[in-house]
Amino acid sequence: MTKINKNLGFTLIELMLVVIIISILGAMVIPRLAGRTEQARHAAAKADIEVNIGTALDLYELDNESYPTTEEGLNALLVKPASAGNWRGPYLKKRPIDPWGRPYDYKSPGTDARDYDLRSLGKDGVEGGGDDITNGQEVETK
Repeated sequence: MTKINKNLGFTLIELMLVVIIISILGAMVIPRLAGRTEQARHAAAKADIEVNIGTALDLYELDNESYPTTEEGLNALLVKPASAGNWRGPYLKKRPIDPWGRPYDYKSPGTDARDYDLRSLGKDGVEGGGDDITNGQEVETK
């Protein structure tokens, strides 16, 4: 006859050790991943400004011989404005929203002899708040 061992479960001490080990591993890994979300949002906004929206604006300018006015805004890349003579859009598939859920800020003509200014107000959503991302330069304080 086989003897049945009644102590087949884990003891409280064994369970506590497993929980402590998992907690220690989590405490080591989570801080390394915490800042990555903000870095990814920042990189996505920079790519939108420099590549995605920037290219769409350049195509609009090639077709219409000028960039959309400040009043027309980025909506001119989606819907033909009255001033566009040779509009071949839409130049974007959807309305451009920054990774923080706000519309990009667009002004034409831009400052410093640029054709346009395009920026995201960053995480804080405040103009000049230290984390603005622009087509001219990146302003960041840490």
